[in-house]
Amino acid sequence: MFYAIFKILCRAVFGIVFRTKVIGAENIPSTGAFILAANHMSNFDPPFLGTFINRTVNYMGKEELFKNPIMAMICRGLNVFPVKRGTADKTAIKTAVKILKSGECFGIFPEGTRSKTGKLGKAESGVSLIAAMTKAQIIPAAIVNTDKIFSADKKFPRLAVVYGKPINFSSNAKDKDDLNNFAQSVMAEIAKLKVIGENAVS
Repeated sequence: MFYAIFKILCRAVFGIVFRTKVIGAENIPSTGAFILAANHMSNFDPPFLGTFINRTVNYMGKEELFKNPIMAMICRGLNVFPVKRGTADKTAIKTAVKILKSGECFGIFPEGTRSKTGKLGKAESGVSLIAAMTKAQIIPAAIVNTDKIFSADKKFPRLAVVYGKPINFSSNAKDKDDLNNFAQSVMAEIAKLKVIGENAVS
């Protein structure tokens, strides 16, 4: 219930105030498991990414958020579970795998952290590993201009989110190079979608 209400509020704010351009929403599966992988520039990205699709998105969130009881309650209400950053958190990975194997959507930012420049960074292999473990398809997505929200230059920029065609992991799940190369290919697709989104709101 909390998630649904929050989503309605986000859709109103992002849709009306920031005049969000949504492209490719038809690429989102109506049922079944999938990984939603996007670039990351702002704390607004997790709610923004899932606002305009008719699926519930589950995310990892840094464990520091869960140290405050009120924040922890909010995170859990928004389907966020803790992850230890900078390590291979097996518990968090198992939770993501469980979510996908139950037929739900798992959202991930392959770069592992926010970009401070707005430019895309190198992907970590986590997105590949989870895709290999679950056989879930990946929907690449690009977020545009969330880093400019309430900025000194433009407090209410026009935003865009672009959802791409599904990608399937078909490489060797035990080969680190294959995992890394696939993760970079996901980022390459995100880069293409980002250009589409930037052109749509320019």
